[in-house]
Amino acid sequence: MAYKIEKVAVLGAGVMGAQIAAHFVNAGFKVLLLDILPPSLLGEEAPKKSSTKSPEWGLKPAEAGPRSAIAATAVANARKLKPAPFFAPDLADNLRVGNFEDDLDKLNEADWVIEAIIERLDIKRSLYEKVDKVRKNGSIITSNTSGISISAMAEGRSEDFRKHFLCTHFFNPPRYMKLLEIISTPETCPDVVKFVADFCDRRLGKGIAYAKDTPNFIANRIGTFGMMNGMKVMQEEGYTVEEIDKLSGPILGRPKTASFRTIDLVGLDTCAMVSQNVYASAVNDERRDVFQVPEFINKMIANKWLGNKTGQGFYKKVKTESGSEIYSLDINTLEYRPQQKVKFPILETVKSIENVGERIKTLVYSDDRVGNFLWKTLSETLIYTANRIPEIADDFVQIDNALKWGFNWELGVFETWDAIGVEKSVEKMRSEGRTIPTFVQQLLDSGKTSFYQYKDGYTYKFDPSTGDYKQIEEKPGIIVLSSLKDRQKVVKKNAGASLIDLGDGVACLEFHSKMNAVGADTISMMNFAVKEVSQNFEGLVVGNQGDVFSAGANLMLLLLAAQEQEWDDVDLMIRGFQNANMAMRYSDKPVVVAPFGLTLGGGCEISMHCDRTRAAAETYIGLVEIGVGLIPAGGGTKELALRATQQAAMEVEADAFNYIRQAFETIATAKVATSAVEAKKLGLLRKTDQISMNKDRLIDDAKQVVLGMVKEGYERQQPRTDIPALGESALAALKLGVHMMVRGGFATEYEGHIARKIAKILTGGDLSHKTLVSEQHFLDLEREAFLSLCGERKTQERIQAMLKTGKPLRN
Repeated sequence: MAYKIEKVAVLGAGVMGAQIAAHFVNAGFKVLLLDILPPSLLGEEAPKKSSTKSPEWGLKPAEAGPRSAIAATAVANARKLKPAPFFAPDLADNLRVGNFEDDLDKLNEADWVIEAIIERLDIKRSLYEKVDKVRKNGSIITSNTSGISISAMAEGRSEDFRKHFLCTHFFNPPRYMKLLEIISTPETCPDVVKFVADFCDRRLGKGIAYAKDTPNFIANRIGTFGMMNGMKVMQEEGYTVEEIDKLSGPILGRPKTASFRTIDLVGLDTCAMVSQNVYASAVNDERRDVFQVPEFINKMIANKWLGNKTGQGFYKKVKTESGSEIYSLDINTLEYRPQQKVKFPILETVKSIENVGERIKTLVYSDDRVGNFLWKTLSETLIYTANRIPEIADDFVQIDNALKWGFNWELGVFETWDAIGVEKSVEKMRSEGRTIPTFVQQLLDSGKTSFYQYKDGYTYKFDPSTGDYKQIEEKPGIIVLSSLKDRQKVVKKNAGASLIDLGDGVACLEFHSKMNAVGADTISMMNFAVKEVSQNFEGLVVGNQGDVFSAGANLMLLLLAAQEQEWDDVDLMIRGFQNANMAMRYSDKPVVVAPFGLTLGGGCEISMHCDRTRAAAETYIGLVEIGVGLIPAGGGTKELALRATQQAAMEVEADAFNYIRQAFETIATAKVATSAVEAKKLGLLRKTDQISMNKDRLIDDAKQVVLGMVKEGYERQQPRTDIPALGESALAALKLGVHMMVRGGFATEYEGHIARKIAKILTGGDLSHKTLVSEQHFLDLEREAFLSLCGERKTQERIQAMLKTGKPLRN
């Protein structure tokens, strides 16, 4: 059977249900969100349900009456959430809402029904019985349960229901967390599992981990063990909350929230419930005792110290004479106190070790309190996880992926084990009298010393059935640039960038400087790429697979040149960057950019000069130069002016000034889009630019756009000489707006000074009336303004502050 998803119904408008619904809306689907009637309407005096049929599939949240108030309120609350579940706030209007009493029959239109109600088996079964009566045959039914048996939930349902039933366990928040655990029953049709996995990968941007139908599946089972075991060691060895968070965060390649800040974020009650579920359900688990909730946690829950949602957990904001201060909890006295400075000398030593695996290895074998804690917690987690194969998953790669994608760890458990050395760690475990898991013993008995092997750009995993390594199959549509480099596909490279052969006649310009900042090396490789592609390739992708696309220009080099008053050098830098961007814009071959994550300043300008953009959904793009006292001078101001006038020309009787004003506000207020969808609204992406939901697929998606342009018959563009510049009247209007912003306290005097320069560029400079000008005219204005600002003390102070603190100075 061929499956197609157009309409999705989400049952349950709690935090997860509402956010799952929001993410399906982000992906462009019609979504209906249902929940129970408000308790006040359950009695005899509840109004009769309306006989009026909505012309659409459910009601807009703003139109919902009191009977659908729970779902409507959930959507309203989702609009306010941070981080935002919607790509743009107005997308919430695309959701439709209803209730189980009046609208369950609408499920006969749904292609996929997702249940996300309370975690109680009896209530889920009761709802499924009703759903089974109204759903259409062949529709997919999934649960978002985080630990209840899937097979138990499906008992008693129709054959077609059971064939199309599985668990799709989203992680919170669904928009941002990559992991989706898929759990099927013996009766689930394999084609359904395959379809759902591929759909969620491509259309929702998820990384799929296949789990078994066991308590808490993969990530929560292992993650909860690590959390609870960490608390156990903490109590036994006398570590503080601050010390544990210092030793379980970025130093291990894990999020800044580490252990206890994460628990505060998730909620102590939620964490305790997950742990209790394992203790109650996993009766044969050899470490079941670890999942017993400590008494101090029970006391905190009784006190309503649940974390962020109640204002205090392991941390608490306390008002002081100087303002406010974050206090931490002493778990022995259950009293809050000022945070204690964590001082472990070895942490300073390992700061210079960039490779996270090497860093962990150094720490875990150190003969101090750091090594003591990390060895006791990490070694227990390694052993426990290895003993869960094949209980929770058949494949250790699934476990590693689940932990990396579900908790944002850089390394999974078995990758970590490889990093610290399997042989060395097992020898130490044996000396402590611990039993080595069968799976690990099989690895060592076969003469192998690592779970993974990397060779010639390919990744292999240990296969216990053969005692040898087996290549991990590469997924179609996913290009890994580091693997291509290992396969000798680099055409040319320097310290800042490389040109890589992607195959099929397409090359990739990859940035790899720190934060992918744009410097002389980057610009040199941009120029080389354009020439090389013109001669030997069909087209070019501009993209990379670092943490950010590009955080902007190399400010240090610029500051040094400005302080030395080397104005010719600064002018040369700007001209070089402008010329490189224009060379890409007017290349003989198609150029497609693939931005993602932070795409700021110069990175944004590069993006704006390519023929087309294939952006990751999570692209945070903006022209933020005013924050360092500058203006976009790599062609960014010119591009927004050009796009504004193009947009005005496309609409009947449009006032071009309104579009120029929007461009001005985008630059002068350093607006950064919070998604690719919002970037289109700001004009930083074109309306026609395409979006990839899965960042892993971004490079290949961009490559396919290049090949499509080649197939269509690419024609080189010509520089524009007919751009309408609005002149003096528009400039005066923008200057009035600047004056009001400064006067109202929304901008400093110096920001007003910079904003007036931006206004002058956008309106074409010293023009008495509307005039047609060239792109070069705008570029010259950009360069003039940039140079003049570089010489100003307040701009240099702003650059220094950014380099020192990473935050803008409002001088």
